[in-house]
Amino acid sequence: MMSKKEKAAFLIDTLENLYPETPIPLDHKDPFTLLVAVLLSAQCTDARVNTVTPNLFALADNPFDMSKIPAATIQQIIRPCGLAPKKAIAISELSKILVERYNGIVPQNYTDLEALPGVGHKTASVVMSQGFGFAAFPVDTHIHRLLTRWGLTEGKNVVQTERDAKKLFEEKYWNKLHLQIIFYGREYAPARSPKREKDFITLKIGTPKAIAELK
Repeated sequence: MMSKKEKAAFLIDTLENLYPETPIPLDHKDPFTLLVAVLLSAQCTDARVNTVTPNLFALADNPFDMSKIPAATIQQIIRPCGLAPKKAIAISELSKILVERYNGIVPQNYTDLEALPGVGHKTASVVMSQGFGFAAFPVDTHIHRLLTRWGLTEGKNVVQTERDAKKLFEEKYWNKLHLQIIFYGREYAPARSPKREKDFITLKIGTPKAIAELK
């Protein structure tokens, strides 16, 4: 049986071979548009977000312009993403805060990011990682699911899973690895329709329960 360190090494090598390039899934041009896109991605696919944001950003692609757009107008545009009323208010309010407190510049620290409306730790981590290049390991429900299946965390939630991942993997791998895991999950181990015969990582390093579920 492989140790967690052995599993981690196998995972890094395997995913690097599979996904040597890790393009950011959400279309954006700067930290602000990334922040909005990540906020919209809650309970929505990245692909759908990418169909919505062009229309939104054509109307306003910076905090100064976005702060002037009525939340009702934003809501109408982002409706396909789900949770539109709540997300529209958050986008409107955070834009106003960025203008009033930060001169329209997205802050580069967790405390200020997580204080913005609609921005939780996962969203802040994505912006810090993909927007500013800081080492971060954003954990969503899909990464939590896979790391649990692979016996790399016993965390009951994404917070504990993030802590476990950061302890297990060297910091230099964080930014790329979290994307590689997402890509693998989408291609080989989607949550709703698991491709049992294709999920070779789980068959190799998964927990006995996870392996049994594939057979």
